Amino acid sequence: MRKPKLFSRRYVAAHRQKRPRRHRIHWFKRLRQHPLTLAGLVFAVLCLGSLTAFWILNGRSYNVPPSDRFIVIISHDGQKQVVPTKEPTVGALLSELHIPLMTGDVVEPSVSSSINQDQYRINIYRAQPVELIDGTHHVETVSAAVTPRSIASQAGITVYAEDNLNIVAPEKFLHDSSISKRIVIARALPVNVDVYGTPTAMRTQATTVGGLLKEKHITLTSNDSVQPAATTPITPNQQIYLVGKGFGIITVNQTTPAPVQTVYDDSLTFGTSAVRQQGSAGQQIITYKVNKQTGERTPLQVITVSQPVAEIIVAGTSLSGIKDDMGLAGIAPSDYQYADYIISHESGWCPTKAQGEHSCPAVPDNSGTSAGYGLCQATPGYKMSSAGDDWATSPITQLRWCSGYAHSRYGSWAAAYNHWVAYSNW
Repeated sequence: MRKPKLFSRRYVAAHRQKRPRRHRIHWFKRLRQHPLTLAGLVFAVLCLGSLTAFWILNGRSYNVPPSDRFIVIISHDGQKQVVPTKEPTVGALLSELHIPLMTGDVVEPSVSSSINQDQYRINIYRAQPVELIDGTHHVETVSAAVTPRSIASQAGITVYAEDNLNIVAPEKFLHDSSISKRIVIARALPVNVDVYGTPTAMRTQATTVGGLLKEKHITLTSNDSVQPAATTPITPNQQIYLVGKGFGIITVNQTTPAPVQTVYDDSLTFGTSAVRQQGSAGQQIITYKVNKQTGERTPLQVITVSQPVAEIIVAGTSLSGIKDDMGLAGIAPSDYQYADYIISHESGWCPTKAQGEHSCPAVPDNSGTSAGYGLCQATPGYKMSSAGDDWATSPITQLRWCSGYAHSRYGSWAAAYNHWVAYSNW
């Protein structure tokens, strides 16, 4: 039998190379003709790009510096405007946004307040028409101030502590429909009282001399007398004398500070404040009975010359922006969940809470406690002074200290979180 002809190696190699080539061309043509091939390739490229971007951003998050922009929420003219800004103050931001402030408008916090945290809240109250009735003198103005005294101050009207300011409804609604508020000023009468030889100017709402003595807390002893008589009606600039018999009298003038009344408002950012009414100090006269032989002084009574007017301050209580301070404090985004868990359980994100308190004080009331204090309940709280002098009130300073504590004691926020979950403390 004849043996088959053997092909040369070159012939075999040439045929082996041609068959795979035709095979590849055949499958390429089939793929190119398939209607979903192009869409699939685009989808794959987009997925690869997204994964790459995520890896780059997440891997470099420790090296990204905190943003120098803050998110600000401005409530004005029936709307809320949310903007990022680099402007340092409230006034500068309103100017940049071309939000005008008219005569009588009120801005809380004030235009000079610093913008220093995210979710910073600004409220603009637009002025409304107001009529002030001061005896026969009528003043029409516009104001957004809250208290009658603040409205009078905006209008340039001087009022005294003893004056009464009352808000009343317009007498004729159809005629006065343009007036949204009417304030009647009931003036106190000025009188001159000689207090045991010391001339003193006073103002009073009393109608008689006896009523004046009661209003000013003046008690007459058996050796004292008043001129004119207690039943005498009071007239403007009347002269009244208190006379003591049988002993000498020394009087000392003393200023009484204005009390401060704080109103808490959740529409303002925690840590911000504004003055809604300016306060003013009062005046007292302290009288001493003096023994003419020994010179010994005995307190006789305290006479209120003028009442102090309270200063009214509004303090923000909104905590909505404090969590955003983690980035400003240098905490990496990958650690936010661990820091949030620990701080939520330690203080509920309240920077002024002391251990044992169940509410969030708008101002520190127990920062000197030896127990836990602040966002992460540092024990004692003053340890956080190593991160900044404003440790008692600044969320950023406290977060900076908390982050240093987490890394120095546990090595990382994740390790601190694991410890907290296991032992309910850190």
